[in-house]
Amino acid sequence: MNDINDLDIAIIGLSGRFPQAKNIDSFWKNIKNGVESIHFFSEEELLEEGISSNLLKNPNYVKAKAVLADVEMFDANFFGFSSKEAKLIDPQQRLFLESAWEVIESAGYDPEKYSGSIGVYAGTSSNTYLLNNIYPKFDAEDFAGIYQLMLSSNKDFLPTRVSYKLNLKGPAVNVQTACSTSLVAVHIACQSLLNGECDMALAGGVSISIPQKTGYLYSEGMIASPDGHCRAFDAKAEGTLGSSGLGIVLLKRLEDAIADKDCIHAVIKGSAINNDGSVKVGFTAPSTEGQAAVIAQAQAVAEVDAESITYIEAHGTGTKLGDPIEIAALTKAFRKSTDKKQFCAVGSLKTNMGHLDAAAGVGGLLKTVLALKHKVIPPSLHFEEPSPNIDFANSPFYVNTALSEWNSNGNPRRAGVSSFGIGGTNAHVILEEAPPLPASGDSRKQHLLLISAKTISALEQATANLGKYLQENPDTNLADVAYTLSCGRRNFVHRRMLVCQSTEDAVTVLGDVDSQNIFTNTVGATDKPVVFMFPGQGSQYVNMALELYETESLFREQVDFCAEILKPELELDLRQILYPQPEKIQVAEQQLQQTAIAQVAIFVVEYALAKLWQSWGVSPQAMIGHSIGEYVAATLAGVFSLEAALCLVAARGKMMQQLPGGTMLSIPVSAEEVKPLLTAEISIAAINEPSRCVASGSTEAIEILESKLASQSIECRRLHTSHGFHSQMMEPILDKFKQRVEQESLKAPQIPYISNLTGDWITEAQAKDANYWVQHLRQTVLFAQGIENILSNPEQVLLEVGPGRTLTSLTKRHPAHNKEQLVLTSVRHPKEDKSDIACLLTTVGNLWLAGVNVDWLAFYSQEERYRVPLPTYPFERQRYWISPPTLEEKVKSKKQEISKQEISKTSDISQWFYVPSWKRVPLAPSQLKKSPGHILLFVDEYGLGEKLTVQLTQMDEKVICVQVGDSFTKQSEGVYTVNPQQADDYNTLVNELVKLDIIPKQVIHLWSLTKENSEASLRVNLDYEVFDKAQDLGFYSLLFIVQALGKQASVDTCEFSVISNKLFDVIGEDELSPEKTTLLGPIRTIYQEYFNFNCRCIDVILPQSETRKEKIFIDNLIAELTTASNEQIIAYRGKSRWIESFESFTLQPQVNSGKQNLKQQGTYLITGGLGNIGMLLAEYLAKNFSANLILIGRSTFPDRDSWSEWLDKHNEQDTISRKIRKFKELEALGAKILVESADVSNLQEMQSVIEKAENKFGVINGVIHAAAVVEDSPIEKTSKAECKQQFLSKVSGVLVLEKLLANKNLDFCLLMSSLLSILGGLGFVTYGASNSFLDSFVNARSHKENNFPWITVNWDDWEVDKEETQNQGLDKKLRTLAINPEEGIKAFELILSGINFLSGLNTNQIVVSTSDLELRVNKLAKCNSLKGKNNLEKYSDSQASNQRNVTNAYVPPRNEIDEKIIEIFQSLLGNTNIGINDDFFELGGDSLIGTMLIAKVKQEFKININLSDVFNLTTVAQISEHITNQQQSSQNDLKRISEILEIVDIMPD
Repeated sequence: MNDINDLDIAIIGLSGRFPQAKNIDSFWKNIKNGVESIHFFSEEELLEEGISSNLLKNPNYVKAKAVLADVEMFDANFFGFSSKEAKLIDPQQRLFLESAWEVIESAGYDPEKYSGSIGVYAGTSSNTYLLNNIYPKFDAEDFAGIYQLMLSSNKDFLPTRVSYKLNLKGPAVNVQTACSTSLVAVHIACQSLLNGECDMALAGGVSISIPQKTGYLYSEGMIASPDGHCRAFDAKAEGTLGSSGLGIVLLKRLEDAIADKDCIHAVIKGSAINNDGSVKVGFTAPSTEGQAAVIAQAQAVAEVDAESITYIEAHGTGTKLGDPIEIAALTKAFRKSTDKKQFCAVGSLKTNMGHLDAAAGVGGLLKTVLALKHKVIPPSLHFEEPSPNIDFANSPFYVNTALSEWNSNGNPRRAGVSSFGIGGTNAHVILEEAPPLPASGDSRKQHLLLISAKTISALEQATANLGKYLQENPDTNLADVAYTLSCGRRNFVHRRMLVCQSTEDAVTVLGDVDSQNIFTNTVGATDKPVVFMFPGQGSQYVNMALELYETESLFREQVDFCAEILKPELELDLRQILYPQPEKIQVAEQQLQQTAIAQVAIFVVEYALAKLWQSWGVSPQAMIGHSIGEYVAATLAGVFSLEAALCLVAARGKMMQQLPGGTMLSIPVSAEEVKPLLTAEISIAAINEPSRCVASGSTEAIEILESKLASQSIECRRLHTSHGFHSQMMEPILDKFKQRVEQESLKAPQIPYISNLTGDWITEAQAKDANYWVQHLRQTVLFAQGIENILSNPEQVLLEVGPGRTLTSLTKRHPAHNKEQLVLTSVRHPKEDKSDIACLLTTVGNLWLAGVNVDWLAFYSQEERYRVPLPTYPFERQRYWISPPTLEEKVKSKKQEISKQEISKTSDISQWFYVPSWKRVPLAPSQLKKSPGHILLFVDEYGLGEKLTVQLTQMDEKVICVQVGDSFTKQSEGVYTVNPQQADDYNTLVNELVKLDIIPKQVIHLWSLTKENSEASLRVNLDYEVFDKAQDLGFYSLLFIVQALGKQASVDTCEFSVISNKLFDVIGEDELSPEKTTLLGPIRTIYQEYFNFNCRCIDVILPQSETRKEKIFIDNLIAELTTASNEQIIAYRGKSRWIESFESFTLQPQVNSGKQNLKQQGTYLITGGLGNIGMLLAEYLAKNFSANLILIGRSTFPDRDSWSEWLDKHNEQDTISRKIRKFKELEALGAKILVESADVSNLQEMQSVIEKAENKFGVINGVIHAAAVVEDSPIEKTSKAECKQQFLSKVSGVLVLEKLLANKNLDFCLLMSSLLSILGGLGFVTYGASNSFLDSFVNARSHKENNFPWITVNWDDWEVDKEETQNQGLDKKLRTLAINPEEGIKAFELILSGINFLSGLNTNQIVVSTSDLELRVNKLAKCNSLKGKNNLEKYSDSQASNQRNVTNAYVPPRNEIDEKIIEIFQSLLGNTNIGINDDFFELGGDSLIGTMLIAKVKQEFKININLSDVFNLTTVAQISEHITNQQQSSQNDLKRISEILEIVDIMPD
């Protein structure tokens, strides 16, 4: 007999995966049959895995390992992981997560339905997948970042990830004690259960070493075996070998498990853990004392004698040192209570599959649990002769070498399981076989089987698995199966159910999913609302719901209770009429047709049914009743008490019974058509359908009506009723019935229901009014109108709660009924030859299929049911794997060090400031580049281009020269002219080159070179005409050639090298030409918008011709042009090579010794003053300095005199109104404001404004130039007209200011430039160019005499209006870096207070970057360096996910073009299951990946596609059609050319 105590722990769930065993059943089969699950590799296998041939030749290399199948497979979709996240997660944690789900399901539980708390105690081995596969290839920018990698890889998160994904609320504890991890986890889980910390606990461990296909080096005296076999306790034992596997047990307190009717596999009687301490040979050595102590302690805790333990699952490593120590320790522990010899078998799982490391303990535990369950002891392998250091003969032990019966001698079978970790943590567990439990109780005659899954395919597999299980286990209690499937499984959206009577019946139906007896549905929404429909008189029949009365105790209790209440009212027992003896059925049928009996009978059955439904968790959101059925609805809603309702219904029936008989006629036309035929003796009793009605009255009057209708060929049907209900024949009892109703206390309804009288929702006043119930008896039943109200909500499920299907039929015939809306019955129709239980169970199942929540525990509350192990969820695993790097990749990764720093906002505003700087950096000679293709060289007029051409030609480079001309011409072979002002000339040039198969690999642009000390640069002031002319040879020329080449699909990669002069002041004395610096706009933007283009700028000082300096200069340029480099902005000064840099400095508030830069009541002019930033600055100056403000805006602004009128006529949200109110608010603070509309680029308009301002306020103290036209447009779409428009406000604006302020004595003139002039930005080529001009203009001014300081500030993005910023599509990351208004004002304040300080830095340009500017620049350079054909594959992985994270349905490819585009999508985005209508951005694409997409499409199809196309052509189908159209157009062109050539051929000479 099992001695059960309150310390016993039941093992109620088992799960595991082991070498050559995908589940517990196959694991036991292998163990029982003595299978050695070790794989011995061939040399070919290992060579394919990358094992070196030299290692394979080593005689000590053992080509063996225990391999776990499919470790790369995982059902990421089931657990809600993205493809990339799944690939990063340690496979140990992925497999453990799946097994955790399985172990809970195997016990018959769903965590969402379980009311107790569930803990997780587990540990894992080291993450070798991280070390060998991910880490060598990891790039924080390519995957999810370091933080995500840590979350995915750290062993600490094994139990917490399980708790999170499975929603487990108990403790989640990571256990790490090396080899004993999982058995220690079991011990701690037991303690947690006994301490009441949780109600169930998962305990186990996992160990998977990567790579799997690899051997190991044997070293004598170490733990590894020399031949790949583990011979525990044998004389030949020399060690074990590595293995992979995992195991989990689900634990519960035994008394709870028995009470909860769980399947108990075995019982843990006691467990113990300890550590060896230091009294042993070394840290890794085992200890006899430590092991003996933990075994003895476990036996003591379990309160069992050692002699009662007849099997020990040993740690059994098979080493010469470890085995003797373990047997000695066991013997020492056992000898404390017994001298008996060789009564206890011993074995080791390691002989079957090697050492499972962190999973070793739970592996041995599972083996022993299964042995207890099957009452056999499995063999321990490879034992032939005992170790000479083990004296088995005089010990309690013997090695069990063959499968043997486990005899019990009448006592419970018991076993011990040991696990000892390196480092000395020991664990021992005492197991006992499960106690005998009583058999399952009685059940319903029919059984409802429920199956659900997350996908249709998984549902099919789950169905097949259940059918197979039942076929193989025909003795399984089907009621327990139904109970487990209902109460112990998660409800997923794809659902299936069947009602069956036997296991054989279930197997048959499950084997034919097309059978009419199996129902399948996909739930759109869970927790669907239910509407109860209660039929009226006429639906009753003898023995209605008889089977429910016999088997469903709650239904029976309700009927009995009602019958007892009705006895004095009816003077009979209603049950004798409802459920008569067989010989009294005929009499009962007659009685049941009497109104006095029929109405109460219907009420009682419907009320009892409703209460039964509610007890199962199916409660109505709304109700509708037909005539007497409304009384049931009112009672459930709380209008009547049950007693009151029963008495009223009984009284109502009696009164009606006493009236003269009448007839009711069903007429198949609408009431409106019938009414003209009615007499005073006939009423419309009911309108059940819009096109049908029921007339009621005296029999004679109805006969006349029937005759009239027959004459019109309208066939009518008389109803089987005794009276003319709902007609004037009811009037004699109305007063009397009202008096009876008034005796009861009526309450407001708590559940909404439809009124028969109005066809609309009942009101409180109606429900509580006795007159309402009187009229309810007399007037028309407006069921059709009422059900139409119900049907207006198609999400509801309609459930007829009463006998038959009358209301179900009426509802389904109603025109408002949607066929998709479910309408169900509760009880069979009297003519149906079907079991009441089967009918009810089918409805329960259909409710569940539709998404209605059912309380399954309540459903089975009257039965004694067991949870039984059934097939668990059929995971749909896919390959999620990052392959280890190849040898080539390893070499490459060692050569590259990619920064993993994250760009984030600096909190200290004083650290935001930078000044331009230069670093002397020599050219690295090792990066020589040589690639096929031509060089397109735009030749200058000063001879440099010609000399470069000669040098390059001598180096075997093919150079095409382009010169300035009036139009496009071909001057000679390899020499062309273009008009710089004509974009079409550039297109013609490129088309000509492509036609000749001349594909430029490099463009060298020299057209912006000018003579040193030119007249233009010597002028005091630059005018706009000079600026505009310079753009033709500079900005526009570069823009046009990029546009032309970008259109060509045949242009693979191209590098643009712009050689110019006077762009930068590198050494502090360099001459500047600000008009040229607009070149920096495209230079900094091209590579961002065109993934296959690079661009750099080389700024030079031209040496004197034919000098040694010139020769050195040209040699330097040739080296620069023929060497690969990541640097974008380069300058040569003499022999020195410089690259652009930025130095940070701290800008603290300055205490000015001289004049203040901002004055109280000072006067400040702000261009762009009506813009967001301008208004912010104005507000700051007004509030803090009571300033006089001149705010200039481009748009017309109302005159001050009309401000009040404007406010009266416009709402508060009007933009101008808001500004007017703001101005008034500022003026109230002491500021004075002058608002002027003027074009900042118009000299006359601006001069007028300044004169007006000086007349009003006097001297102007400072100017802020914030005017700008910001229009983002990709390079490919940028027109000359758009550029000119943007140049006007920034460039012409500042030139106008320069002229107007020349003789002014200001404190400052501050130009609001942008960080985009340094970092570039998608779509901001012109805006960046404009701001580059501002920067250079100020730097050029610093070389001249100035009456006041000119300052340019390169601002980071301001986020003044969050909604506007988001509408602009600003990148989320950039939004986190943006300057908010408070920060911007603080920075502005620091800059103005530090103007004098800045002069000490020898700069008039301040760069404001909210994050590390050097890092941002480096990141951009890194993106540039990653370009190239090989790097287009960097997102590609041969194992991508087919998980769909898009909203639309999958549509497969239609043709080869679709297939190729899908391949490109998946290589960039990491998904394989991509349909032709899936959106690129919804799949995870962005603008950067978009540039890669363009490059790959161009490579593959040789067609033109641009960056803007990515935003317009976002699906495979759209891109495919674009390609097809271009290819068709090309074919048409070729056809036309061919036709022309044929004509030319036949023309006369």
